[in-house]
Amino acid sequence: MRAETGERLLVVDDEPTVKELLSATLRFAGFTVTSADNGRQALEAARREPPDLVLLDVMLPDLDGFEVIRRLRTLPRGGGRPGPVPVLFLTARDGTADKINGLRLGGDDYVTKPFDLEELLARIRAILRRTGASPGTHTLTVADLEVDPDGLQVTRAGIPVRLSPTEFRLLHYLVENAGRVLPKAEILQQVWRYDFAGDSSIVDTYISYLRRKVDTGDPRLIHTVHGVGYVLRKPKR
Repeated sequence: MRAETGERLLVVDDEPTVKELLSATLRFAGFTVTSADNGRQALEAARREPPDLVLLDVMLPDLDGFEVIRRLRTLPRGGGRPGPVPVLFLTARDGTADKINGLRLGGDDYVTKPFDLEELLARIRAILRRTGASPGTHTLTVADLEVDPDGLQVTRAGIPVRLSPTEFRLLHYLVENAGRVLPKAEILQQVWRYDFAGDSSIVDTYISYLRRKVDTGDPRLIHTVHGVGYVLRKPKR
């Protein structure tokens, strides 16, 4: 399967074998690929040609991947699209703390080396699908929460809320289905759109992020339905 829109990917890895293999695989799949050996090269490449997605190794010889993603957030995204550039972390680390840290900083997914190339391609396509197009054509409102799918903007009580692409997609899906209990498996499929079995714990992680950003005051809108999933519900009068 070849990419239909020529998305530009930036591969950042200091291991030449991994970088070259990954770059060749992505080019064969139809993507336009730029590569970098370290964090500073990655930032220069992103400034020169804004990417649609960054595949970012955590362990780099100068700036680590976590510092790189912080700086990437200040740069424009490929195609003039709104919002920060999506990031897929590549790392030999498999500790939960590292995964949570990467996601907390705005990473959209996390793959541990060694990885299966077909699985990696599926994850890349899933990220591009959910961040590449505007998911709706009108502002959605629940209580004092407003979600503008066209402008990728969120406000709560009139105050702008900054979300990562994945956080926005998750909130948009919750608001679209306000009042309906959504099983974790459904959220995983609709928001992450994995072409393989995904880990539903990522849903819990991102719900926690959303609660800290949009649901800290009253009324609380995001509710847990134990043993099932989550629901975004209008407050009772």
